[in-house]
Amino acid sequence: MTEQIPSKSREVRLVAYPEGALTLDDLEVAVAELPELQPGQVLVRNEWMALGTVYRDQMQAALEIPIPVFQLGEPMWGRTVGTVVRSLSPDLAEGDLVEHYAGWREYTPGYAGMFFKRDRDQLPGLEYFLSYGPTAWRGMAEIAKVREGDVVFVSGATSGVGVLAGQIAKALGAAKVIGSTGSKAKIDFLVNEAGYDAAFDYHDGPVADRLRELAPDGITVFFDNVGGAQFEAAAQVAAPGARFALCGSLAAQHGEEDARPRLDLTSLIPREISFQGFVTLHTPEQIEEWNAQFATWLAEGKITFPRTVVEGGVPALPQAMIDLLEGRHSGAALVRLA
Repeated sequence: MTEQIPSKSREVRLVAYPEGALTLDDLEVAVAELPELQPGQVLVRNEWMALGTVYRDQMQAALEIPIPVFQLGEPMWGRTVGTVVRSLSPDLAEGDLVEHYAGWREYTPGYAGMFFKRDRDQLPGLEYFLSYGPTAWRGMAEIAKVREGDVVFVSGATSGVGVLAGQIAKALGAAKVIGSTGSKAKIDFLVNEAGYDAAFDYHDGPVADRLRELAPDGITVFFDNVGGAQFEAAAQVAAPGARFALCGSLAAQHGEEDARPRLDLTSLIPREISFQGFVTLHTPEQIEEWNAQFATWLAEGKITFPRTVVEGGVPALPQAMIDLLEGRHSGAALVRLA
């Protein structure tokens, strides 16, 4: 039976560049007419969307980093999976599962080339395709080169990237994985649900002291989602030859006063510590490589997918984004759109 398609679709638009913390006044849920499809185009009913802190960066008039920014009055975009419900393209059929980057809306029309077909049977649920595994996998396997016996510290460990980064490190042979977070409840989450060996609240005294307690011989790998004082502390307790994979800077995004770390180069240089920043662009190749590895580890019981699911569809997206920035989610933040 052919699915009944509405003539309109709800979408989220940026209506003001936030000054300070993001508020509901900066976003609006609007209704847009769905256009008639042209030859070569398809229409996708969006089912799940992943939220990330990078969207807050893109809610600015200009950025110093080379990523596009959202335009006022226009629908935003984000990583999404959905089902093709109309097709005028030989490349995609009705019923195909696809991934794309035109989220923040109920339906997405477009040429078939902007959608990436996925195998519904590869992973346990559609939301699994929206893990931040490609970033965590590249950071641990390619940048930090985690190996047997490593002692790994992950800052911002309850983020969508962080929860998988720790599990990936363990799967690659790390002897101990330590995570930082912001509350007792999140410590329990990391240790009991996300596979971490130890975790601490970065509010509870100097981070360097906590790391020395948990890693008396020093850390050999640091996967950094935060920057700032936690980066500084990790450098202080790093073992000789430690590898730092620099993924994000939540401290700067949250406007913390100590967002810029101070480094003692006279101590770092003799220890031959390496620092490498990286950006994972979620290319089709990176995503397909991760999905295959993810499926294998899930089947072997070596990894799980901790996540927070937000119900309510497109109207729930603005508040869900605010909650993400305020640290109310644990694991991947996913909104069920359909």
